[in-house]
Amino acid sequence: MSVGYSEESIKTLEWQDHIRKRPGMYIGKLGNGSQPDDGIYVLLKEVVDNSVDEFMMGAGKRIEISVVDHTVSVRDYGRGIPQGKLMDVASKMNTGAKYDSKAFKKSVGLNGVGIKAVNALSKKFIIRSIREGIAKEIEFSAGLPVREQNYASNGELTGTFIEFLPDDAVFGEYAFQDEYIEQMIRNYTYLNTNLTITFNGKEFVSKNGLLDLLNENLGGEPLYPIIHLTGNDIEVAITHSSGYGEDYYTFVNGQHTIQGGTHLTAFRESYVKTIREFYKKDFDPADVRMSLIAAISIKVEEPIFESQTKTKLGSKDMSPDGPSIRQFIGDFIKKELDNYLHKHSETASILLQKILESEKERKAISGIKKIARERAKKASLHNKKLRDCRVHYNTSDPRAEESTLFITEGDSASGSITKSRDVNTQAVFSLKGKPLNTYGLTKKIVYENEEFNLLQSALDIEDDMDNLRYNRIVIATDADVDGMHIRLLLISFFLQFFPELIRQEHLFILQTPLFRVRNKKKTSYCYSSEEREKAIRELGPNPEITRFKGLGEISPEEFANFIGPDMRLDPVRLTKDDQIFALLEFYMGKNTPLRQDFIINNLRIEEDIVEEDTIHFEDGNVTAEASFQHDTLV
Repeated sequence: MSVGYSEESIKTLEWQDHIRKRPGMYIGKLGNGSQPDDGIYVLLKEVVDNSVDEFMMGAGKRIEISVVDHTVSVRDYGRGIPQGKLMDVASKMNTGAKYDSKAFKKSVGLNGVGIKAVNALSKKFIIRSIREGIAKEIEFSAGLPVREQNYASNGELTGTFIEFLPDDAVFGEYAFQDEYIEQMIRNYTYLNTNLTITFNGKEFVSKNGLLDLLNENLGGEPLYPIIHLTGNDIEVAITHSSGYGEDYYTFVNGQHTIQGGTHLTAFRESYVKTIREFYKKDFDPADVRMSLIAAISIKVEEPIFESQTKTKLGSKDMSPDGPSIRQFIGDFIKKELDNYLHKHSETASILLQKILESEKERKAISGIKKIARERAKKASLHNKKLRDCRVHYNTSDPRAEESTLFITEGDSASGSITKSRDVNTQAVFSLKGKPLNTYGLTKKIVYENEEFNLLQSALDIEDDMDNLRYNRIVIATDADVDGMHIRLLLISFFLQFFPELIRQEHLFILQTPLFRVRNKKKTSYCYSSEEREKAIRELGPNPEITRFKGLGEISPEEFANFIGPDMRLDPVRLTKDDQIFALLEFYMGKNTPLRQDFIINNLRIEEDIVEEDTIHFEDGNVTAEASFQHDTLV
């Protein structure tokens, strides 16, 4: 049957309607505030970016941020927006001062969309500019102006004030998490020394830039004092830990590029080249970068990012007429790092020893690695452990961001997910029993242990994190004692050998419903006792209540509801206060009496949820149902 197609079929949306209809094009995913890249934080960042740009141009040294309930306000003391253009800046697409690189030479926001998206996606949006004794204020609702007024500023300091209330008609139920906002603010201060930002009265300021960033985020003592190098449009901080993996914090024009990009690639290449030349030895790149922790910030004219949310740099050049990013970073590292190592012989000696130790360990397990690779290839051919998907993260497919690997335990759970998944973007890796506790073991165990070897092979992270095949690695275990134990063992494995997966926000815990409450007209899935009670009230007397005790009990048809677009994922994160080695020692080491006291003192008991074996001891590991907070590691 043909569908009518005429002039009436063609419609032109107003700018605000287009943003509200397609918010993902402007702010990425919506979310509910439970993850740091959810849309409400992007709205805040778009506003703060403008205030930071004022500071970078030498105007205003203080920014005040307030979040009360759902209402956000940002006040800077820059030059104030020219008042004759205040309406256009807030509501006319592709309008801004940043097209003129003389006014904002190296800014993050260049496309004139930023606060227009905030305006369109807010139930209430107020913008006020104070200049030369006059204040002009305009109020909007869903992008449409509702009030405009001018008045004497009465001594109010020059600058810009923006207040907005994200629209729950767009975002649904949401809540701001202070810790995510504070981390965003810390990054701003690291990259803009002497800029003071207050958040609900709490003050943040950095005097030493990226040196402060590494000092505050290191999971233990560095092997040698942090190397801090600065130059025009570039700043670098470098050290090594005693663990495994590589850990990077990268920034472009103040934007935290979580996914890296051309600047990170250039740094990794130039670092290896400089080290080889300094020691006059052709070291393997993996040995040079093992345990490397670095922060890199550059400023680029007219940067090109690979998405609107600006998490990966795509630019090849520093400016239209300038050197390539690769050459710029390479020349800087070659000169400054080489000079530093010549002047600091003790650091150079410690660094050399670290590289030699990494080389020795790599060679010691080279034979095991070869055998492990063959085992992984055979397992892949027979498809015993991995049910792969078609789209992978390390490709240019537009769906690469959606690529997900579920790590499950047991045939029934993996079977339910396998039958329910989207075969294009969701893969399943099935564990056989509980994984090994890897605390205190060397990387040799990754190749000797079949489960971990095959998991590493499935992720393709043996040689380089750039090969990572899935954007999201999701631990999907039962919400009981054994399931919690498996979660901790897997998290310990990633912390021990691949901490960058956690730092780069790739590791998650799948939340599945504990209860199903239904009557003849409606079914509600509940993830807590509170949600269950609410559903019972809404559905009326005597609804049918089912308690799910394991993933295998949920039918594939139902499971599809829990791993689709509304999938609930808790990120496994490391905060600046989390010391990796201390955490692993306490939770996974041999201090059972201390840990037992901790669990008994902190155990949270919920009715209808606690199993008979609430506390479980095995091989020096302890876990307890509902006693760990996954979004802060445990």
